[in-house]
Amino acid sequence: MTESNHGLTRRDVFRLGAAAGPGALLAACGWDGGSALGPGLRLFSRVNDWVGERIFLGRRRLAPEYPVSARTEPANFPAYSITRNETGRFPALARPEAWALEVGGLVAKPLRLTRSMLEALPAVSYTVKHHCVEGWTAIGTWTGVPVSTIIAMAEPAGDARYLRFDSLDSGYYNGWDLTSAMHPQTILAYAWNDRPLGMNHGAPLRLCSPIKLGYKLNKYLTRMTFTRDRPGGYWEDRGYPWFAGV
Repeated sequence: MTESNHGLTRRDVFRLGAAAGPGALLAACGWDGGSALGPGLRLFSRVNDWVGERIFLGRRRLAPEYPVSARTEPANFPAYSITRNETGRFPALARPEAWALEVGGLVAKPLRLTRSMLEALPAVSYTVKHHCVEGWTAIGTWTGVPVSTIIAMAEPAGDARYLRFDSLDSGYYNGWDLTSAMHPQTILAYAWNDRPLGMNHGAPLRLCSPIKLGYKLNKYLTRMTFTRDRPGGYWEDRGYPWFAGV
């Protein structure tokens, strides 16, 4: 079976199924197992995360990249946000020129990075496949700064093991392990398909990484916080797998 722009290949289905498991499917259907089964499902999700880290994660494992000609047509590349679901509109900055990414927590050097500061850093650009937990895929080109660059600038403490990413999208947040965040294909993107990122795709800044499912790719970023304890997440707190590797 060949790769395609829409839908999952047999290989995709196998890998996503191994990573997500029944816990994600039940959560996606709006059922958490109730008081009797809920704790068991959460434990199962933890086991899935443990397995996923060992199957999918590694700096040597790179997701496939595609030619620009393989891009999904912009009109067919879905856009999503919690705010839009609630209000019918994407999030918006009252003063875009005042936006900056705050980097803090367990670090030696807290940072406040404006858009121009981020764009001045060495950039990565790649054309990769986005995987949604709902089953669709789409290919696009993303440009931005490797998260590893920001981590090196902030100098995290020895006991910092995780990153929490917060956004302006109605309280949306999630957490990453530092190993995933340091992966060479994990970036903070400010451009999509060779143009500045629009609000429909997470402007002014969003996470991108073809090694994770879409709900881990936090958009409308405002803050990165280094933590000792594992953060939850908007969907993860509702039962979705925390690791969510592809």
